[in-house]
Amino acid sequence: MKRLIILIAALMLIPTFGMAQSAKPKKGTKEVSPFVEGKQKVRMTDYDSIWKFTSFDQKKIYFCDFDYSQMGTLVEERHPEWGNFNPVMNYLSTVSRSPMRICAIYAINPNINDPSKRRQLEEQAKEEALLSLNQLKDWMVNKEMKNKTQLMVAQVDYRYWQGTDYFVKPQTQDAIVHVGVLLFFGTKKIELFHSAGEGAKTFADVKFFPNDATVQPSWESYLDDLAEYLKQNDRFEVLLQGYSDNQGTEAYCMGLSRQRCVEIKKKLIARGIPEYRIEVEARGTADPIGDNSTREGQIANNRVAVSIQ
Repeated sequence: MKRLIILIAALMLIPTFGMAQSAKPKKGTKEVSPFVEGKQKVRMTDYDSIWKFTSFDQKKIYFCDFDYSQMGTLVEERHPEWGNFNPVMNYLSTVSRSPMRICAIYAINPNINDPSKRRQLEEQAKEEALLSLNQLKDWMVNKEMKNKTQLMVAQVDYRYWQGTDYFVKPQTQDAIVHVGVLLFFGTKKIELFHSAGEGAKTFADVKFFPNDATVQPSWESYLDDLAEYLKQNDRFEVLLQGYSDNQGTEAYCMGLSRQRCVEIKKKLIARGIPEYRIEVEARGTADPIGDNSTREGQIANNRVAVSIQ
């Protein structure tokens, strides 16, 4: 069976980190965030032809499953044994002024379902990854390597990353999985991860009556079209974001918005869409598109936004 590899990645820049924390950025330059957020899915053919390769001379993007958490131990050694990170270090030693963006990729164990625990682990993973990459950067400076280095961190869904192997191979028990590092060499501007949902079909919001999570019969043909589109485009998944008006407590509105998403999810599953391709997010009263002081505005806000990604 052909392995399907799906990588989470659309860039969402958050300017929090510069090349050196103590140095002031030059006038006119932009600070670039180390964080890459979002979703990305690629087929095996894309994976092989676009960014997985072994020759730095022919292509500029390189991935290896190096455990970046070992960085601290390695840089303390007099003659570090870099393992499968060796091609990178050999390249940097040879091309002493090559700019490099290095992105540490991590995943949270998919068996951890508690949202607050997952958020805590995500923050911990980002901090650990940046600490490891900074140790490498400091080591390069101490070795008088002149390469300009930009540090980045990205999260992937471990199930999508492993593809069909996730269901047939023993899985790690680690809460944080160190997937590997992705590197880009050169000065030409390029996105490390292209948007998976770019060019995807857009779907209208599903409307609900106030204080109700029932999907009305008039939306059945819409759901037929949505399910058929997802079947024909197996690279995509769907994000369902539920909203409500502001009538009721915050907890009630959040619960109502979530239940609306769940009802649509059930109907998509009944139409043959795998559960893992459907993501649900309760938004409650956030991002109103209508005026909640009017009946028309309240009706507009009782909705589920459907996003292909």
